[in-house]
Amino acid sequence: MRVNEPFNEGDLVVYPTHGVGKVAAIEKQHIAGHELELFVITFDRDRMTLRIPVPKAKNSGLRKLSTRSVMDEALGTLATRAKIKRAMWSRRAQEYEAKINSGDPLAIAEVVRDLHRNANQPDQSYSERQIYEAALDRLACELAAVERILPDEATQKLEKLLDAA
Repeated sequence: MRVNEPFNEGDLVVYPTHGVGKVAAIEKQHIAGHELELFVITFDRDRMTLRIPVPKAKNSGLRKLSTRSVMDEALGTLATRAKIKRAMWSRRAQEYEAKINSGDPLAIAEVVRDLHRNANQPDQSYSERQIYEAALDRLACELAAVERILPDEATQKLEKLLDAA
């Protein structure tokens, strides 16, 4: 374990724009004549590898998984009443995308709650559905990692909470 660094190999982490990943390695590379220490993060779902310089990790928004209490608070958000603003869809869509890309589980839960449709509600537009599914997937992946369950089980748990609200 390295004392100065916030993450170690094998840690599950959240990168705001990509969701839950795993620190596969901490390696040194020579780039443009400089030696850089990098976190190598793999995202299995997207089959993607991301390298972040160790000094830039905090500024990039890289963080550890949420605690159980933060996830409980996010799940509590799903049970509250949706807050749909009367702004134009394009403006709301930008706000929703910003919340998803913030990586904050509470903000993502708000997006999921606001865009969820029950069987008795009107259909969503294509873009609404895309944003809803992105937010649901991001929240489900972090919930799955925190509770050590499969992402599909986490998605079902979230949908059950939404349908009960």
